[in-house]
Amino acid sequence: MADIIQEFNDYRSKMNEKLLADNNKIVKRIFNLDTNAYAAGALDVKTKELLGLVASAVLRCDDCVKYHLETSFKEGVTKEEMMEAMGIATLVGGTIVVPHLRRAYEFWEALETTTTK
Repeated sequence: MADIIQEFNDYRSKMNEKLLADNNKIVKRIFNLDTNAYAAGALDVKTKELLGLVASAVLRCDDCVKYHLETSFKEGVTKEEMMEAMGIATLVGGTIVVPHLRRAYEFWEALETTTTK
């Protein structure tokens, strides 16, 4: 199951390198803005990642959900906190979010598996 984490990260890294190598000023600025937006500020990183997770689930972006799940996991978010956030996302987004909730749960289980090996 950890393969889904490695595949996601490998693909994301490879494509981000290609996108940034293209030297498009707009893309580079958006990437930089995204990075800076999730840095600690008035809100801590953990809270910002959960906010990003909820927004990504409501917008139904599985890549974004996976990214925020992994970062949240690394920031010490518990399964209960993640599920509460995903519950809010499902409430806000409606039942159309349920397939993304399933994939998020599967990805979280893979994250948990990688730390127990």
